[in-house]
Amino acid sequence: MNLQAKMNTSFVKPSRRKFLRDFSLGTAAIASGFGFAEYARSQPASGNPPKKLGIALLGLGRYATGELGPALKQTQRCQLTGVISGHPEKAAHWAKEFNLPAKNLYNYDNFDSIANNPDIDIVYVVTPPALHPEFVIRAAKAGKHVISEKPMATSVADCQAMIDACKKAGVKFSIGYRLHFDPYAIELMRLQRDGDFGVFTKMNAAFSFVMGRHEWRIEKKLGGGGPMMDLGIYIVQGACMATGQTPVAVTAHEEPKQRPDFFNEVEETIDFHLEFPDGAVCDAVTSFNQSNSNFRVEGPKGWIDFQSSAFGYQVGDVMTSRGPLDYPRPNQQALQMDDFADCIINNRQTRVPGEMGLRDMKIVTAVYEAAATGKRVMV
Repeated sequence: MNLQAKMNTSFVKPSRRKFLRDFSLGTAAIASGFGFAEYARSQPASGNPPKKLGIALLGLGRYATGELGPALKQTQRCQLTGVISGHPEKAAHWAKEFNLPAKNLYNYDNFDSIANNPDIDIVYVVTPPALHPEFVIRAAKAGKHVISEKPMATSVADCQAMIDACKKAGVKFSIGYRLHFDPYAIELMRLQRDGDFGVFTKMNAAFSFVMGRHEWRIEKKLGGGGPMMDLGIYIVQGACMATGQTPVAVTAHEEPKQRPDFFNEVEETIDFHLEFPDGAVCDAVTSFNQSNSNFRVEGPKGWIDFQSSAFGYQVGDVMTSRGPLDYPRPNQQALQMDDFADCIINNRQTRVPGEMGLRDMKIVTAVYEAAATGKRVMV
């Protein structure tokens, strides 16, 4: 029985020592549901560790520096072998920290020559969302597998173009939905699948932070929108995890701006309501001028409540109607990237494909339309 199955069998607090011991046997394999038997079969007969696939990060901003770089020091099936940046000084810094050869440092002009570099198997696009389509398509044409950070793009049409380009090139394509590899989110999806608490019908969520200084996230051209694009998409993800479905309709309302001069291109706060085919509903709020991260899901037989940092890099307190959950909190990004590498190595489908990003962009687009028109919008 693999670790995910063990973790999902009960609400009894697991042995942290055993959990961490199991985790060390193959981080991505375990958390993603890639079982111990499969993991063991994938190892070289000599007992030597498997070859790691090479990843190049495209865009060396805050997320790459603060999250993906450190995660790549923990990965088991992939490693950083290159960077692509418009800032030579940033590339030089990364080269020094990760011992990258000069030939694996690219800029946006010579990026296409990456096609001739066997050191790099995967390109992870970490630019603002409006730039994702160009670089995903270029990476695919260069024959590299691709991860796009979320949101996948800023329009449904661009999402479809990215999917089509990867399919045409015969490369695998994944979206950076890190929460799909977190033990608490995995347990939420198990509860939905196994029906421990019955069919989930009521959800309440909030994901917000107070933005203190100007950044691309409030530039419509680069971000495509405000908190709904950047944070609300996590709530959409959570609601789809809890129901196993896609919403059929949305309503939404943009709150009056408290800082209109600062948020002069995008929404500051937006409330939205998702309706699912079986009657389940999710009431949510997302904002760049509040501070919340919680998610509560209720069914006829019980509930689960992510009380703090529900959508964070380290999930906070999680209570259920049967008692608290207490799992180790692994590096979500390391698990995410290792799982994608395993998808390539073993030629299997990623659990967070481009089609999921496309689905979410259709929902986000409907939320914006509902807020603009005041009408209920079908997805």
